[in-house]
Amino acid sequence: MPFRTSLMLAGAFLLAGGAVATAPVLAATEAAVAIKPDIAAAVAAPTRTASNVARDTYRHPAETLSFFGVSGNQTVVEYFPSGGWYLEILAPLAAKGGGTYYGVQPGGQGRQSTEKLIASNSALYGGVKLVELTEVPDGAADTVLTFRNVHNMVMRGNGGEIFGQFFRMLKPGGVLGVVDHRLPEDRDTAAEKTSGYLKVSTVRKLAEDAGFVLEASSDVNANPRDTADWATGVWTLPPTLRNGAVDRDKYLAVGESDRMTLRFRKPG
Repeated sequence: MPFRTSLMLAGAFLLAGGAVATAPVLAATEAAVAIKPDIAAAVAAPTRTASNVARDTYRHPAETLSFFGVSGNQTVVEYFPSGGWYLEILAPLAAKGGGTYYGVQPGGQGRQSTEKLIASNSALYGGVKLVELTEVPDGAADTVLTFRNVHNMVMRGNGGEIFGQFFRMLKPGGVLGVVDHRLPEDRDTAAEKTSGYLKVSTVRKLAEDAGFVLEASSDVNANPRDTADWATGVWTLPPTLRNGAVDRDKYLAVGESDRMTLRFRKPG
């Protein structure tokens, strides 16, 4: 089943008077991207958790992974699998296709959740390599993926370091796929430190400073109902619903956040 993507030529960042801006997009075309059969099968697998499957309507895993060019025979690194929403798809995909799945997950509650999932089905997840960021070998990965994590990097101030690690671990020509909550470009950048939303230009700067080239973007994870100006940030919306019962139906009607989906490539 095809979906529509916007392909963009990457522009360099221009620094002027301390402000950061992207160069104008030089060209844009619409192209249909087919969902890969091996990805479709992995997404449809009965071994996925029912509560995770229910969120496919917001996360579009088959379309997203196909857009990033993921295949079962690749070495794929996922940064912060945590509870394993994408791990449930990617690890069996790699096992069936002869590839390798690295889950980069530091210690703490997130790692415990990942370890619990892996231990729940050794036949399915026994091939997972759960590692620290620096433990992925140089040039080992065909694809590096990070889903809704860059906003945490920006809030912590370590995005440049982590994107540098992404660049190091990828093969020349390898892909970095990023999905994150999207802040409109005309908003105050200060909101990025508290709201969980990021401007596309901010993510581009992190990636391009590390050496990546923006190859394409997609609106497959867009949600025009999300105004990105909630008092309690992106966590106002599902699945977190930080405000509890207050206006719950309103936020459920909005759905999960509006998200950018960006494909970068390591030159080579």
